[in-house]
Amino acid sequence: MNAKAVVLVFLAGCATGVGMRSVNLEDAKKQVADTERAFAKTMADRDLNAFRTFLSSETIFFSGDKPRRGPDETVAFWQRFYAGAEAPFSWEPREVEVIDSGRLALSSGPVRDPKGNVFATFTSIWRLEDDGKWRILFDKGNPACPPRS
Repeated sequence: MNAKAVVLVFLAGCATGVGMRSVNLEDAKKQVADTERAFAKTMADRDLNAFRTFLSSETIFFSGDKPRRGPDETVAFWQRFYAGAEAPFSWEPREVEVIDSGRLALSSGPVRDPKGNVFATFTSIWRLEDDGKWRILFDKGNPACPPRS
């Protein structure tokens, strides 16, 4: 096999993922869940600057009457939730899934009022960015469904 053929075979393998390091999905899920918990801790700690560090430069938060695009719009809207001495709500991941490439993930779980009552659920889409950190691309909350009778 000549040198050009070897290079073509190598490049074809790269394009198809042959020979690439496989992703441990359980480890990736744990990373995302831990990142979600750290993100939620920014609310408990009343740290809006830390909240911002979890946002992708392309983030879109479905907050209020319209989607908030980018960290600046998102932080401007969310600062009201960080203004008081007590957190108005908390959240935690209950479900986490990561795609096979290990680059995108979904987290979802309950949102609780200060008394611990579930009043909403959240769903976030995370991306593993080039610096090795998971950051939120999309975030959306929804009212909790009433209990089944």
